[in-house]
Amino acid sequence: MSKALAEARDSLRTAGVADPAGDVRRLARWAEGDAARFEAAIAMRAARRPVSHITGMRAFWKHDFIVTPDVLDPRPETELLVELGLKEPFERVLDLGTGSGCILISLLAERPGTQGVGTDISERAVLIAGANAERAGVADRIVLPLSDWWQDVGGRYDLIVSNPPYIARAEMADLQPEVRRFEPRTALTDEGDGLGAYRAIAARLCDHLTPRGRVLLEIGATQAAAVADLLAAAGLADVAVHPDLDCRDRVVSARSPA
Repeated sequence: MSKALAEARDSLRTAGVADPAGDVRRLARWAEGDAARFEAAIAMRAARRPVSHITGMRAFWKHDFIVTPDVLDPRPETELLVELGLKEPFERVLDLGTGSGCILISLLAERPGTQGVGTDISERAVLIAGANAERAGVADRIVLPLSDWWQDVGGRYDLIVSNPPYIARAEMADLQPEVRRFEPRTALTDEGDGLGAYRAIAARLCDHLTPRGRVLLEIGATQAAAVADLLAAAGLADVAVHPDLDCRDRVVSARSPA
């Protein structure tokens, strides 16, 4: 088996995979000693298919989430949205563009008794989020409507979160193959300057936040100033930028007026 592992590492290294040794370990654990299954997994990874799309699962916060090519692959840096969301109490939370549901479900799992709504324009994404909610034991506290941003959200929320498509169309060609070829394009780019989703979100925030309610938006590394300006122009207060563990701007937060 050690020879097979070494050959697998060499194969992934030649294919340009960033962490061949780590991916070999993950896929070997997933294959559970099945040589044919492991060999097939390595071939898929060498074609730059993400590990999560091979195993069907991705760890995020405190749960393992079902992942398919129909949803954005949850990333560790997005956990900052959960961390910040949990810093203050909330009763109702809205996740715009929920995808796999990883952000919303993680928040609900940490706060028993809270209620959540997660919207998405993709019916397949909503189904995956529903399955993940069942796995995490929060399905009775979550509603998952098909909705284009504010189309079908209703009411007001103490906390609104989103990791919207923020990659500009011009930047798509420079993405890693794992992202560009295998993740849903609609979850990556607005097909414009990368700020389209933030404009749509900012336009209705004050209509759907409770007094002093919070919004947390994940951003691209160069978008902090632009997104902060959009929130301020929409009448939000206490606008702030939060870096991730790599010291890159990652989340913009704000509050509704009192």
